[in-house]
Amino acid sequence: MAESCSNFDFGIKSDDEDLYVEESVELEVGFKSVIVVDNLPVVPRARFDKLDKVLRKRFSQYGVIKDNGFWMPVEEDSGKTRGYCFIEYNTPQEAELAKNEANKSPLGTYKMSTNMFDEINMFMNVLDEWAPPEARPYTPGENLQHWLGDEKGRDQFVICSGSDTEVLWNDARQVKADPVYKRTFWSESFVQWSPLGTYLATVHRQGVAVWGGAASFNQLMRYVHPQVKLIDFSPGEKYLVTYSSHEPSNPRDTQ
Repeated sequence: MAESCSNFDFGIKSDDEDLYVEESVELEVGFKSVIVVDNLPVVPRARFDKLDKVLRKRFSQYGVIKDNGFWMPVEEDSGKTRGYCFIEYNTPQEAELAKNEANKSPLGTYKMSTNMFDEINMFMNVLDEWAPPEARPYTPGENLQHWLGDEKGRDQFVICSGSDTEVLWNDARQVKADPVYKRTFWSESFVQWSPLGTYLATVHRQGVAVWGGAASFNQLMRYVHPQVKLIDFSPGEKYLVTYSSHEPSNPRDTQ
């Protein structure tokens, strides 16, 4: 409808076009908060309201559903539901929680299949013909335990002083330790070695960053956890646990 009307605008831009563009942008951004629920009962028009009420009550326990954020399409001829619906939450975190939890318990005898709208859109755009992925050449990274091969058999230690954080060689035979790496404003709280000395973790308001390397200490991974207070590595360095006593602004926040 909007395209056909634009053919007769006589070169004059309508004020309605601005409103249409703004609404489209808002909907596009909101797709991350939309889930698609499939394998629902197919019911006639007379039972539509009952199913609508049951689904709204069921999915409201995972988050706040937006106004006009629930849509269950029906067939035009028969008036029966099509077996799926769309639900839009206030936040992507609530939608992610609904997707993960709704599939664990069936709706009566119906085992629902819940997915993010963005995932469905991605699957629909998959090419019909398969093409092998492009092979990437192997580029070896730095040896994260390079310090174990030190000719003098030294360990490394880290010092935080003011805004500076410095890694140095530990050698009791020298009055002044040899520097390895130094960086300003590297951490906002504290730093911590992993149990085997493979990684050095820095703690920030947004989360934790893990670093490693022979001498450059490149960033290897980031873990988002706002207001993190404590961290701990597993003995084999395969897992990192973060803890925060900060109350999230959204109580349903999965973080």
